[in-house]
Amino acid sequence: MPLAALFTLITLAFAGIALYSVSAGQWPIAVASGALAGWMGSLAYAALRKTRV
Repeated sequence: MPLAALFTLITLAFAGIALYSVSAGQWPIAVASGALAGWMGSLAYAALRKTRV
């Protein structure tokens, strides 16, 4: 469970960076952080799914 919480926190941080970058007009940073948020979100989902076995 701690690993899933860590990945969720990192996902939220990258999503926040992506949203802030979009509002500031920094599209390359927004795209990169959005991709990282998606990747971390998938890791968080996988870690959460493994804890509920």
